[in-house]
Amino acid sequence: MSMRIAVALAATIGAGVLMSTAAQARPEMVGTHLADYSPGTIVVKTNERRLYLVLDSGHAVRYPVGVGKSGKQWAGTTRIDGKYRNPAWAPPAEVKRDKPSIPDVIPGGSPRNPMGVAAMTLSGGEYAIHGTNVPGSIGGFVSYGCIRMLNDDITDLYSRVSVGTTVVVTR
Repeated sequence: MSMRIAVALAATIGAGVLMSTAAQARPEMVGTHLADYSPGTIVVKTNERRLYLVLDSGHAVRYPVGVGKSGKQWAGTTRIDGKYRNPAWAPPAEVKRDKPSIPDVIPGGSPRNPMGVAAMTLSGGEYAIHGTNVPGSIGGFVSYGCIRMLNDDITDLYSRVSVGTTVVVTR
């Protein structure tokens, strides 16, 4: 009898852990005050550490993100200029200067690649909206200016937007 209870309890706890992990990566439909933005616009609110994909004047899909650390944040309007699955990563000069031991290129698919499963590059700089190999960094001020997402979330967003999508980053 106690063995059956222990097995049932373990199964219940295991299912709860699996369900809570999946819920963290699931995009959330929310009501918003983003009426100033056209449907299809991506709005990153740095201080909230949230990314919104505007659906209409009162609704958006919201994702948790990691954003630029102190001194590495930026704000402005840009566009997605490229979309890549399992991208290789070449560290920008500033990262290489701060961490000279980093390889010049980390291949796509490598567990050491900080871009995760997908990346969408932003025009006008060395920034991207991308996945991550460090899911615990999501929700923090952690990057050199890129917008980090959970791999399941970047996969979802990647499928919803196209090259040319407007991206607005606010503080």
